Amino acid sequence: MHKSNKKVILDSVIIGSALFAMFFGAGNMIFPPYLGFKSGTEWFTGFLGYYIADIGLAVVAILSQIKTEGHKNLLSPLGSSFGKVMIFVIIMCIGPIISIPRTAATTFELSVQPLAPKLNMAVFYIIFFVFIALLSIKKSAVVDIVGKFLTPVLFVGLLLLIVMGIITPMGEIELAARTESVIGDGIEAGYQSMDVLAAIVFGMLILNSASAKGHTDPSSKAKVVAGAGIVAGIGLLVIYLGLTYLGATASSNYDMHIYRTQLLSSIIETLLPGSFGSVFFAVVAGFACVSTAVALTSAAAEYLEGVTKGKVKYSLFVLIICGFGAIISLVGVESLITFASPVLSVVYPPVLVLVVLSFFGEKLGKISRRCGAYTALVFGFLDALSSFSLSLPFVSELPFAKLGLAWVVPSLIVFLIGVAIERISNYKLNKRSV
Repeated sequence: MHKSNKKVILDSVIIGSALFAMFFGAGNMIFPPYLGFKSGTEWFTGFLGYYIADIGLAVVAILSQIKTEGHKNLLSPLGSSFGKVMIFVIIMCIGPIISIPRTAATTFELSVQPLAPKLNMAVFYIIFFVFIALLSIKKSAVVDIVGKFLTPVLFVGLLLLIVMGIITPMGEIELAARTESVIGDGIEAGYQSMDVLAAIVFGMLILNSASAKGHTDPSSKAKVVAGAGIVAGIGLLVIYLGLTYLGATASSNYDMHIYRTQLLSSIIETLLPGSFGSVFFAVVAGFACVSTAVALTSAAAEYLEGVTKGKVKYSLFVLIICGFGAIISLVGVESLITFASPVLSVVYPPVLVLVVLSFFGEKLGKISRRCGAYTALVFGFLDALSSFSLSLPFVSELPFAKLGLAWVVPSLIVFLIGVAIERISNYKLNKRSV
């Protein structure tokens, strides 16, 4: 094999391993088992819906940044000023305001509190963010740290749990699904994970990491990033599939009132009984949160350094983000999720529209892209009003509204109107030139 091809493969594996750990936060460990639990014998159908709507779209978002050469061009159809506002909001939500503090709060509630209930919460958050700062402080080393060190522990630990569940199943899988729409629940769970937004943030890290490893020409960079997406996608496929199956094997053991975290804890305690199971769960959940926190901190700091045009250095932003995160974490997981939901409901739809449309290249003009994106933004906002008990009846009656996708059909209709306007304009222009 040619030396350059070996380097592309090796770098794709390292970066892809890091991408796996970046996406796999503690929340992603909780959702698949509960989906399998509700789906019963239809667990695989539910898994397909979840995987496509979560990682499938996230990998597409990563690949879209190869086409557009970064998030700036991806969001450019929104207009220069509004595009900048949008990426700033995304970075703040996925970074220091919501997601980074949530990783710390989740680590405390899932990993630390069960083993050390007397440990002071504020003390833990200080320790946690000092650790995150140390891992994130060197910009060029972040992807390698996550890919080479954190991912193997996370992947092997989860694989061990899945193998144990296959060898000694928890019980018989329920014959009937305990939900009206298995595929719908899977899509909703994957969509609500908001990993497409995370992909926009991680895409910057992945592109920069590929460049730092010497892949500066577009062809080589595209190969590495695409390879990394495939590696991460396969790894997450194995883990999500296994966790969904484990949940299905527990479907006859509990009633529907069990919480997601309780279900996962019960699965681990059954398959890995005694103190080993508790420690195992704490370690895996901790590593999942740490890897995501490191990636998000680095991406946010790198973005903010760019905003200041290097006047404020990356390392200082890392310290600021970690300090800010330690304070916000005191709010707790549930409060952070509640706060995040309406904000992300507004931001997510237009980004997803632009991600999909980016693959059509020059076949589409700015009018059609803006029509689709701005319509998604408006209907995302209208949908978010339901969080404040201000929901509009006509929005809730739209197709796919129950899945949180009320914006899809209106965006498609207005997008097609935009395409028609572009075609008519081009036809008139060509006619005049003739």
